Amino acid sequence: MREWRCGPIATPTAVTGWLIAFAFGLSCSSAGSRSPADASVESPASGGQSGASDSSTTSSSGIAVVGRQVLVDGLPFHVKGVCWNPVRKGGTHPGDLDFAGAAPRDIPLMKAAGINAVRTYEPLTDRSVLDALWAAGIRVLNTVYSYGGNAVATAADPVRAVKDHPAILLWIVGNEWNYNGLYVGMSASDAQARVAQAVAVVRANDTTHPIATVYGDLPSATTIAALPEVDLWGVNVYRGLDFGTLFDDWRARSAKPFLISEYGADAWNAKLPGVDTASQAMATRSLTQQIRDHGSAYSTSGSCIGGALFEWADEWWKDANGSPSVHDVGGVAPGGGPYPDMTFNEEWWGIVDIDRVPRSAYQELMKLFAP
Repeated sequence: MREWRCGPIATPTAVTGWLIAFAFGLSCSSAGSRSPADASVESPASGGQSGASDSSTTSSSGIAVVGRQVLVDGLPFHVKGVCWNPVRKGGTHPGDLDFAGAAPRDIPLMKAAGINAVRTYEPLTDRSVLDALWAAGIRVLNTVYSYGGNAVATAADPVRAVKDHPAILLWIVGNEWNYNGLYVGMSASDAQARVAQAVAVVRANDTTHPIATVYGDLPSATTIAALPEVDLWGVNVYRGLDFGTLFDDWRARSAKPFLISEYGADAWNAKLPGVDTASQAMATRSLTQQIRDHGSAYSTSGSCIGGALFEWADEWWKDANGSPSVHDVGGVAPGGGPYPDMTFNEEWWGIVDIDRVPRSAYQELMKLFAP
């Protein structure tokens, strides 16, 4: 479930020669040679939707927020995404976060599944990785500020570094800051104020991409209104097998689009106890279909631009009572949560395991995502 961190991110991994070759190897089927919008959109919905805001964010990047949609080169885009936070066995976050090291295995598997976007939890600024993602038709929801221990001004650095790269879809500020106080225990009001400041820094350095912030579950209408410079919202939602009234509740609170920035289920069932890939696959199928059914790219009544399934691969560092070299079993049951046990088993969320062996949930996602 919720990513956490211990301090500033380490220096990004250096460019590797294989990755450049990999990007060129995919260039014959690259996103640059086709429509960057979701190819599965049968009948794109109109941008001028009832109840939509009169304002829009348009840009020279070809990306625009219009009403409840995100348009890419004029076409509605539906995010068929996964959360990507690759940390090796024995490693910890954020120091051992390694996009370049994981990309040779991860990107081909993502492409095969029909994934068209990845959401990060730290800035992805390695241009060779971005090149490879772009060549595979995968865009990036790039988190540029999440740790309140960093100065707000640092949000400008990753934006300036890669704002010209075509793989960038949007910027993200914060992750569940209403729960974690930007990972430094800020009060809700202080965290909200810091998010507003970081959004302003991002906007000052780039007017060509939308800016999102990510909230734990559904923000109030008052909270949404307090951050008017946020173009769209991400919500991390875990409610078993059904989102319930989430989509209607969002429409009642805001005319802006929203993204389900985390959803899904882990592969460990505390009720057994034991591995339960079948239940993970069932939840993946059910929840992803609900997101599709409420997609603003597909219907004028839709309010959601898609989702980022949590998560791509297992992370063995997350159980604080275990070892990062061991696949530990540990979780919390806060009263709501993932199917079937309502328990967040933190090291078991991947739709591929840490060795990149696909689980049944990967196959279910492929059925829904692959063209």
